[in-house]
Amino acid sequence: MNRFKIKSSFKPTPDQKKAIDMLAIGNENNINYQVLMGVTGSGKTFSIANVIEKLQKPALIISHNKTLAAQLYQEFRDFFPDNAVSFFVSYYDYYQPEAYIPSTDTYIEKDADINEMIDKLRLAATANLLTRNDTIVIASVSCIYNIGSPVEYGNFVFEIATGVRIQRKQVIDRLIDLQYERGDFGFHRGTFRVMGDSIDIYPAYQDEAVRIFTESDKISDIQLFNPVTGEIDKNKNIGNFVLYPAKHYITDPSKQGSAFEQMEKDLRKRVGELQKTGKSLEAFRLKQRVTHDMEMIKDLGYVKGIENYSRYFDGRAPGDAPYTLLNYFSHPHGNDWLTFIDESHITFPQIRGMFRGDLSRKETLIDYGFRLPSALDNRPLTFEEFMRRIPGFIATSATPSEWEISMAKESAGNTKNKNIKHKGVVEQLLRPTGIPDPEIEIRPVKNEVTDVISEILKISKKGQRTLVTALTKKTAEDLAGYLKEKGINCHYLHSDVATLERTDILDDLRRGTYDSIIGVNLLREGLDLPEVSLVAILDADKEGFLRSEVSLIQTMGRAARHSEGRVILYADEITGSMERAIREIDRRRNYQLEMNKKFGVTPKSIHKPIRERVVEEAVETQIEILLSDKKSSLNIDDIQGDSLTPMDRKKLVIKLRQEMKIAAQDLNFELAAQIRDKIYELSKS
Repeated sequence: MNRFKIKSSFKPTPDQKKAIDMLAIGNENNINYQVLMGVTGSGKTFSIANVIEKLQKPALIISHNKTLAAQLYQEFRDFFPDNAVSFFVSYYDYYQPEAYIPSTDTYIEKDADINEMIDKLRLAATANLLTRNDTIVIASVSCIYNIGSPVEYGNFVFEIATGVRIQRKQVIDRLIDLQYERGDFGFHRGTFRVMGDSIDIYPAYQDEAVRIFTESDKISDIQLFNPVTGEIDKNKNIGNFVLYPAKHYITDPSKQGSAFEQMEKDLRKRVGELQKTGKSLEAFRLKQRVTHDMEMIKDLGYVKGIENYSRYFDGRAPGDAPYTLLNYFSHPHGNDWLTFIDESHITFPQIRGMFRGDLSRKETLIDYGFRLPSALDNRPLTFEEFMRRIPGFIATSATPSEWEISMAKESAGNTKNKNIKHKGVVEQLLRPTGIPDPEIEIRPVKNEVTDVISEILKISKKGQRTLVTALTKKTAEDLAGYLKEKGINCHYLHSDVATLERTDILDDLRRGTYDSIIGVNLLREGLDLPEVSLVAILDADKEGFLRSEVSLIQTMGRAARHSEGRVILYADEITGSMERAIREIDRRRNYQLEMNKKFGVTPKSIHKPIRERVVEEAVETQIEILLSDKKSSLNIDDIQGDSLTPMDRKKLVIKLRQEMKIAAQDLNFELAAQIRDKIYELSKS
């Protein structure tokens, strides 16, 4: 059995070690729900890694955001280079779900561009879970969506071993059963090719291909090789190889008879219901579609949208929860695995909301004869189903919700070991840099703009930056315009600003191109701006989502990367949210200063390199560079389809698709999404 082993030049700080030990003790004493309340920059990710190493259990880490999940994947892959660190997020570069809009009688067929690399990583994650104990999976909320039964997936493995008697045709038939396609002239993941007495297979979930030699109706040799160069891996002498299916949805031919029988029964029932209510068109539509899909499954074992029929092949009853990634943990490991919820104050609400959004779309498709009612069972888990399927959780956040805290406290109170001093909530309040939480000052709303201007000017003279938060997009834009008139280099930032441009604006702030950014919601988790020493919050006493306790704490935390960090709240009264947020920040700051004094720590500001600019040059030069396949730094927003000939537009779309896939493979999902939107725009023009 492979053991989890961290390889890092860093060692846990005393504060981190205390948190690691408490979380491990809590898990060992059946405190199933715990919270790691860690301030921004305290190294929560490193602590999680150490908990996994200490407990030696497989782990699922759920993030609310694909980009943040990618960052975690890269970090954990560096921490555990010898273990199976996997990545499980939605594998679509572009995804348009199947939908119907009754008001305009518009049917939108499911349209998706699957990212081959992410599909490989998803399949690798499930294969690792079924074969290895040292598996860590970094996942987005897509882990609660239907992917088929792990039992069926595991039953379809093809165990290949030298000396086994099997005819070549039987090998080929078995590969087809596992949804591998024959591709003698196009060898890529999920395909196989036949050359004389050898069969080459490119597993859908790994980078090496496998070559099987057959002689006298038996397997004589097995080799691993590089599918690009053809070079044989001589360092690995393998006598056997286990091949997993190329897709998660696999139908067992032995069970198809009963499945089709139930599908036909449900089809007749539903067609009758539609006809009774005068929906003859819908009844005809449904019968035609389902009949076609059944014929395709019988002939090929697969059809586009097969997940909508998964209940029949999984043996589930109507309303039963679907099989998800969680089942791939519990199937081999029972309850002996860990679940971490990253940025839990956002991730938990996201998990709660997935089911309802999916249900509304599916109900419309069913009502108008596009799908059988069984499509409702191809769905994400409800929150209650999710909670029943995990062995517990360790929620990590700087601002955990009251629900998370109450769950942790109740779980700690129920432990049978009363000798451990564990309250369910573990705090990690010290940063390795020694930087404390920022000082907070309250100033009157009157003349707040004039006051902000004077503060920005003072801060900029010191080479530092300022973040200003307003309540509306219009206010942010107007204030940015006014500050520019006063000679201050600044820019506004809100949700209407394109994703790629957003990151470039923040980089310009760090470079000093701007002295200040005026935004609406600058509490985005993962926003790391070490040069910011002042956060000014306008109209802080306007109670609401943007001025809630959590929002205020998260926003004020943006100044916690600088040793001189300060926060100014402009308010004429102290709201309940303000009072609680200030009390919490002051509590953390006092503790941090006390520990710094005790251990003789001098706070040091973080120095972080700025990434290379993505946006630099004008479109006229860029199109020429793109079409000549040279490396470029494209300003995507400057490309206008109207300025291109139809042929150049077509060439550009082809090139942009390549760039989008490269960006997604590099886990740069923000850039991939930006390019995807531009491709859609060019295709429509």
